[in-house]
Amino acid sequence: MLHKVRDVPSPTGLRRLLVRAPILLYRWHLGWLFGQRFVLLTHTGRLTGQSRQVLLEVAGRAPETDAYLVASGFGVNAQWYRNVRQDPAVTIQVGGWRTAAVADLLTPEECAGAMAEYAARHPHAAAQLMRVCGLHVDGSETDFYQAGRDHIRFVRLTPKAARGPGRPSAEARP
Repeated sequence: MLHKVRDVPSPTGLRRLLVRAPILLYRWHLGWLFGQRFVLLTHTGRLTGQSRQVLLEVAGRAPETDAYLVASGFGVNAQWYRNVRQDPAVTIQVGGWRTAAVADLLTPEECAGAMAEYAARHPHAAAQLMRVCGLHVDGSETDFYQAGRDHIRFVRLTPKAARGPGRPSAEARP
């Protein structure tokens, strides 16, 4: 049965530096090292108007739209989530491919389905995500469904560009 163990604040200090370190690899044009497992999201800060970046795990792909699905483990309070809620025009980079995209927030029911599907494909990663988010699940589909509906928020990142050279194929799924 799902229950919240503790509130988990966004990383600060050394933990924040460690979490953000992979962004440097993208800046050094080494994003290809991550393959299609992660997406570098560039978004606009809602208060400053400045460009911000966050590295997110790809939770799924929609082959019909080439959209990437990412999760906000810190829910609606994550800064990047709050920023894309205000301004959905973003840039994404997967591997060495970069393009403009639109961020669409999923409904709680869509988040529930996405979390249950992710947990079915990646049970160990899903369990780890729950621990990081301060949630305790019993491993059942029902618990993951409830976690997605009540705590974890998903965002669909849909590229604006048509498929071209260097762009990952829709068939290649993380």
